[in-house]
Amino acid sequence: MASLFTKIINRDIPATIIYEDDKVVAFDDVAPQAPVHKLIVPRKEIATLNDLSVEDVSIVGHMIFVAKQLASQLQIAEAGYRLVFNCNDDGLQTVPHIHLHLLGGRRLTWPPG
Repeated sequence: MASLFTKIINRDIPATIIYEDDKVVAFDDVAPQAPVHKLIVPRKEIATLNDLSVEDVSIVGHMIFVAKQLASQLQIAEAGYRLVFNCNDDGLQTVPHIHLHLLGGRRLTWPPG
């Protein structure tokens, strides 16, 4: 069964898509935790970070590069931003499809949770 994010990628579920290419799609988080909260999701379904293979290394690097580009376009790069991957239950991963959170637009606190 396709993940929620695959359904968004396939346009079966609506989302505000802000970027896409042949490897990833980026869209607004439906429950934003900061003024800027975007998700960068690979088109390839990979359930968790624990499921990454050596072939997926370039996808993860591309996700981070896209996040950097979006931070610049969204004018949060200079002030600063945070990138987050969650993994499994204790990491609070809620969708079994890896995704990178891009958060910014305010001063973020630490520790995060």
